[in-house]
Amino acid sequence: MKENLLARTPILRGLPPEEIESLERSLRVRELPPDTILFHEGEVGDRFFIVSEGRLEVIKALGTPEERLIGFRGPGEFIGELSLINRTGLRTASIRSAGPVRLWELSHAEFDALLHRQPSIAYEILEVLSERLTEAHDASIADLQEKNRQLEQAYNELKAAQAQIIEKERLEKELQVASAIQMSLLPQSLPILEGFDFGAAIMPARAVGGDFYDFFPLAEDRLGIVIGDVADKGVPSAIYMAQTLALLYAESYQHLSAREVLQRVNQLLQGIGESGLFVTALYGILDQRTGEFSYARAGHELPLLLEPSGQIEIMPYGAGQLLGVLENPLLDEQTVPLPPGSTLLLYTDGVLDCRDEQGNAFGMERLKATLSVLKSLPAQEICRQLWQRIKDHQRSAPQDDDVTIVSIHALSRDAA
Repeated sequence: MKENLLARTPILRGLPPEEIESLERSLRVRELPPDTILFHEGEVGDRFFIVSEGRLEVIKALGTPEERLIGFRGPGEFIGELSLINRTGLRTASIRSAGPVRLWELSHAEFDALLHRQPSIAYEILEVLSERLTEAHDASIADLQEKNRQLEQAYNELKAAQAQIIEKERLEKELQVASAIQMSLLPQSLPILEGFDFGAAIMPARAVGGDFYDFFPLAEDRLGIVIGDVADKGVPSAIYMAQTLALLYAESYQHLSAREVLQRVNQLLQGIGESGLFVTALYGILDQRTGEFSYARAGHELPLLLEPSGQIEIMPYGAGQLLGVLENPLLDEQTVPLPPGSTLLLYTDGVLDCRDEQGNAFGMERLKATLSVLKSLPAQEICRQLWQRIKDHQRSAPQDDDVTIVSIHALSRDAA
């Protein structure tokens, strides 16, 4: 069996039978366990091997990031010939067993002697080396083609990513412009009405939002005040907010009651078309002569009255339904007297719903406790301090909703 395998080995197949028999007697047997390194690339070689059983792996750059398996050698194939032919004698690749392997081993001197006795072996070696070189050349070309394909794919992905970045930057700039436009729709200064002090603050959760507030001078002694919250956030709600605010502005100057203003706005919102959006709102008229705030509430948060003593009172309420949904929504009408030293707080649901990292909402009780501490501050400072307390509660948690606060402070007679 050994003789037959030797005779089929490409490098030895041209030898006469007596030479094969001589080699059979002189070849030494070497056995390798699985995953064993026979020799390393770069080592000086002095042995030639023929695979009897099993399979060997031929590896370049073993143990480096560039490691690559370039081929296998099975029964009847040989390895180690190049180090015996090269002047340097260095191994050109590393060899590792892929499972149990049995080898026949020939020393450098024995290999040289064989070449001298049988010069035709050199032609066999050249033929095998030529075949291996062709295989290596084809593999290199295939490898380069694959790398080129990967590079082309990476380049196309990079171009797509760059296009996305450019588009994102364009959208961010548009959102910045939209945010500036939206902020310009809100009051740029607080109103002046004898006997009263006003404050306001708005913090969108995104670049643009759906919350709004405004003040409408109706006459020398009356002031319209509105706060609202469009469902959802982002650009659609911002557009709906702008439409609602414009309608409120127009209707407030028709000398209508707070209820009539919201009814007219609801009708006009329904006439705009099916947007799928709706809005909560509280619109009221502050009468400087009587010190009363008469308002209509369409599904909005209930106002809080901070009395001079620091006590907090939630305003009485009735049914109040959203604008933009029903043809004739129920509206909650109330009138609140504002005695000197008191403050009325209007706010959107983003105040109560603001959550910390554990998901705990700011809530009504925390709002009331915070407001009672701020009773002696001016209206604008109350808004600023309240927003700071909300941020302190939120800490690193994301802001989920727009936050808007409006305060109306009735000045004491001394301050007035």
